[in-house]
Amino acid sequence: MKNYFDLTDRVALVTGCSTGLGVQMAKALASQGCNIVALARRQELIEKVASEIAEEYGVKTLPVRCDITDTEMVNAAVKKIMDEFGRIDILINNAGTGAVAPAEDITDEQFGNELNINLFGSFKVARAVAKAAMIPAKYGRIINIASMYGLVGNKIAPCSPYHAAKGGVVNLSRGLAGEWGKYGITVNCICPGYFWTPLTKETLNTDWFKEYSKTVIPMERYGNEGELDTAAIFLASPASSYVSGIMVPVDGGYTCV
Repeated sequence: MKNYFDLTDRVALVTGCSTGLGVQMAKALASQGCNIVALARRQELIEKVASEIAEEYGVKTLPVRCDITDTEMVNAAVKKIMDEFGRIDILINNAGTGAVAPAEDITDEQFGNELNINLFGSFKVARAVAKAAMIPAKYGRIINIASMYGLVGNKIAPCSPYHAAKGGVVNLSRGLAGEWGKYGITVNCICPGYFWTPLTKETLNTDWFKEYSKTVIPMERYGNEGELDTAAIFLASPASSYVSGIMVPVDGGYTCV
């Protein structure tokens, strides 16, 4: 039986891999035999994540501390990974942030921070990985984690800078897909809906938000742990070789109504 999603001996760099969805997707790739680089700012957390993944899945792991808004740190991190593994086959740009406040009260600093982390940071990592690893190898899988909020607006949680930044990630993915396709690199985008994470649990756990979600999500519930994994595995695998520049909402139907 052919395993279409076999990632044995591949190397995946996952940013924001200290908690939440980043860790879940890293474990999903490791379950298919992929070696994992866990990149985030908090050293103790990525060391714990890397150790857990190595022990559970028997793959090689490497924790790398990096602030994706710092170009020098990003370039140094990519060099460290290349020195260790000699390749980066998969990049999941997952690191991000989200400010919630009415648009009329958003400060310049808040808006700039959203763009700098969610959009510019994703570009910095993609640029470094493509230049050092994927373009020379003529192969790569880049998966940018945007949001369903990058595709639509919303009435319940005012976060216009987040909408702007994640919308930028969506079209950045199209732009890079168009530019790097000739190198055998696919660039795609996953747009998650409401998932339980350390960033969202405080909001999602309220009664009023649970009631609201039932009116706007056709499946009438939040996403469960693991429900993002199959999209990540598919887009990271050799099986998706002719899939590039697409947006995959994993949102229980939120963006279809």
